[in-house]
Amino acid sequence: MPTLAEVQIATLADGLILVSPWKPLVMVVTLCAWAWVIANVYDKHAARFFLPRTKWNLAHLTLGTLSIAAFVLMPVPGLAGFFAGWGAMIVLLGGSLLSYMVSVKNDERVPEDYKIKIGGKKVDPAVLEARKKAKGAGAVKLAIKGPDKADVPAPPANTPEYELRTAAEAVYISALSKRASQVDIAPVPGAKDGAYAPSFIVDSVRQPGEQMPGPAAFKLIDFWKTAAKLDVNDRRRKLVGDIAVSQGADSHKVRVTSIGVQGGMRLTLLFDPADAVKRKPDDLGLLPDQMSELKVLTGITQKTPDGDPYPEEVRKGVVLLAGVPDGGRTSTMLTILQMHDAYTSGVVTVELEQQANLEGIRHVIFDPTAEGADFATAVRSQLRRDPDVLGVAEVPDANTMKEAARSDLERTRIYLSMRAESALAAVDAYLKGLGDNELAAKSLRGAVANRLIRRLCTNCRVAYPPTPDMLKKLGIADPKQAPQLFKKGGQVLIKNKPEVCPVCAGIGYFGCEGVFEVFRFGPEEREFIAQGDLAGLRAQLRKRNLLSLQQAALKKAITGVTSVEEVTRVTSTGT
Repeated sequence: MPTLAEVQIATLADGLILVSPWKPLVMVVTLCAWAWVIANVYDKHAARFFLPRTKWNLAHLTLGTLSIAAFVLMPVPGLAGFFAGWGAMIVLLGGSLLSYMVSVKNDERVPEDYKIKIGGKKVDPAVLEARKKAKGAGAVKLAIKGPDKADVPAPPANTPEYELRTAAEAVYISALSKRASQVDIAPVPGAKDGAYAPSFIVDSVRQPGEQMPGPAAFKLIDFWKTAAKLDVNDRRRKLVGDIAVSQGADSHKVRVTSIGVQGGMRLTLLFDPADAVKRKPDDLGLLPDQMSELKVLTGITQKTPDGDPYPEEVRKGVVLLAGVPDGGRTSTMLTILQMHDAYTSGVVTVELEQQANLEGIRHVIFDPTAEGADFATAVRSQLRRDPDVLGVAEVPDANTMKEAARSDLERTRIYLSMRAESALAAVDAYLKGLGDNELAAKSLRGAVANRLIRRLCTNCRVAYPPTPDMLKKLGIADPKQAPQLFKKGGQVLIKNKPEVCPVCAGIGYFGCEGVFEVFRFGPEEREFIAQGDLAGLRAQLRKRNLLSLQQAALKKAITGVTSVEEVTRVTSTGT
């Protein structure tokens, strides 16, 4: 007979084994197999096709936790309880896997060949061939889709086509790293060996790239033209096509334009063209008084500060929109057009190339290659339909000005967008184009001009006190009222060591905005126009305290938006 001590030891030993050792092992193996699939298949699949990884991982984790709880807390005793708990775990974990599989099956972001499937379904021979080609293709950084949404395939590695693809991608990636809005590949002026070079427009300023031989440049141009489904053999006419380019999660719409120029061809890659020209009125850069003047011109404000109504003619007639190439003129015109209510008024544009689709506005695109095409005739055709507002995106000749000036000025507001250094330069061009000062004075109601000015990088700009000469230029007589000015920096102190500013990459500027002239012409101003007296018109505008481009830009320097050096660069001509 066992002693009392032996009975106590045996009872204690039996109590240490609460469940069979193989039961938790089954649970761990099942859970590990499920976790391996989640981590090595599903999570990588979600990352590859930019699916919501965080949401799915949280869902998987929740179901995994519930499966453990179902296994451990199953209330049924004995072996039946174990199998019931294990079955519940398998159902929950299987539901986790199946829910992702079903979701992916209906997701357009995942190609058909990459959807997760169960079973040994026979693979189409064409799919096998595509996989074989993909394995042999070189590693590319960009995914390029043509106008038909079809992928531009990566060529095989170690081939001339692959080297061309990587060279084309290098130009694109370099542009994005510089924050460029546009890339041009064109002949280098004066180069004797026919060299080409890319150039990048960054914050409205063109930056040159490294030169390349002409034959290499032609291959790059042909690559992008082929991607946009343009005729590579047509090296003279202007050809335009849109493509989509993505690098990981970063995706852009790119407008590809090619045209023959002196010395060869020019290719332009314009990034996100619609987004580049769309602005809200408050984002243009107008000063408060200028915005007030513009609201009167567009009819948003119809009463004077004294409460008297403005004459109806203020909202009709011709308004000139002036600017330099790549200076924001298109953005200004489209924004002003959107200040008119397109649902209560008929708003129409006549454009050579549609930059953006504006809600409620009818865009008429003029094709200069069409037989018998004439821009002035296209404008006249639209004016005969009596629109309330007509925006003419370009004024190529005097006939277009005459059509606008001779239209029904009591019914229609016409915006003529034209290349000119300033508002008064646009008025001068209008006078010369019409050849009739009286007609010009009768039709004109205002002129708006703008330039783009770079904003100082607030991370590295450097403050300094203005000199007496600078105070005089700013029109500040009392030195005690001198503001603190800023100039570009480009470097910041990191652990007491100067390093390149990480925000602006050492440029000293980041982003840009407009500086404006907004002139509304009343009877007195139109009298000067009728006399062809631009000096008198300038004096009259100053008498009304309407700011010139330079004065508006200096106000931005005083408030620290930009630098005096940038003001000088932007307004050195035409002011």
